[in-house]
Amino acid sequence: MARQLPHGERERHFANEVSEWLPDGLVSINRHGTIVYVNARAELITGIPRDALIGHQARTALPLQDRDGQMWWDLTDPWNGLRTRTGHREKLLTVGGREVLATARYIRDGRAGPLSVILIGLRDAIARQRAEADHAALLSTVAHELRSPLTGVKGFSSTLLHSWDKFNDEQKRFMVETIEADADRLARLITDLLDVSRLDSGRMGLHPQPLKPGEVVARHIARRVAAGEDSTGFVIEVPDEVAEVWADPDRFDQIVANLIENAVRHGEGPVTVSFEPVDREQGDSAVDLVVTDHGSGIEPHLRNVVFSRFWQGGRPGSTGLGLYLVKGLAEAHGGTAMVEEGPGGGARIRVRFPSVIPDYLQ
Repeated sequence: MARQLPHGERERHFANEVSEWLPDGLVSINRHGTIVYVNARAELITGIPRDALIGHQARTALPLQDRDGQMWWDLTDPWNGLRTRTGHREKLLTVGGREVLATARYIRDGRAGPLSVILIGLRDAIARQRAEADHAALLSTVAHELRSPLTGVKGFSSTLLHSWDKFNDEQKRFMVETIEADADRLARLITDLLDVSRLDSGRMGLHPQPLKPGEVVARHIARRVAAGEDSTGFVIEVPDEVAEVWADPDRFDQIVANLIENAVRHGEGPVTVSFEPVDREQGDSAVDLVVTDHGSGIEPHLRNVVFSRFWQGGRPGSTGLGLYLVKGLAEAHGGTAMVEEGPGGGARIRVRFPSVIPDYLQ
């Protein structure tokens, strides 16, 4: 028959069992600085065997250091510091060359009493490293995207400034139009980056109003044609029953521009931009903006991934923010965004907007 553990020992045994299931590492240190408990996750995160930790002094067995190489134990000095301290917030440290996110909780004998137990929580920094890698990739891409139009602006403006009299009016007009187009490209990129920040922080303000969707799309295509693209590469379809959509004008422009840019960059022509009224029997009055290309399409398992931030579809050269913004802005309007297979095998992206004044504006 199994021995019945005393009440206090049963509690400690249960606590140890529970801690083994924690997704984070846990290290318990007594008032003398000796490590008395290490769960399996802490052993995995630090790469230090439990036998080399339990029963040893924390200062030497668990040498936590900050980025400047200073010992965290010396900086915090839990044993001799202020008795009002209850712990430390999460901080990026290293142990044995590994980056870890560490927090500390001080347990005292009574309020402001002597230190009894130190609990160290550990998390690996893989998620942080992945986020830093994503941001580094974004910065690299953004730098490339900025450099190209800036080079054009600088080159043509410098040429005009120093050799104005050497060019005829047609040549000057071409250079100024190129400068304007490159400046517009820079403005769009900066706007996208700012809007990503607003969406992520929940600070995206919208001012919906009735819009003529066909006119908006026609304006965008006219700009692309003026920039040198073939007008036969675009088709606009607006049925008579689609009179208007309710959307923020600037954000609707942004969605249309990103969808057309995505179709041109990743697909093949012609690109069809159409509007479809939602079946009124479904109980909602809405209009679908549908952009279809005739490229190779998007595989079914990637159709949710395309709306992720930084997704580039295996083709570098874009920031990977376009469709992320499309989905975020559509949802901010109370709509949706989804990917379908086009009738010709290409990609079809459908974005839904209300066609009547939204409830939250009434």
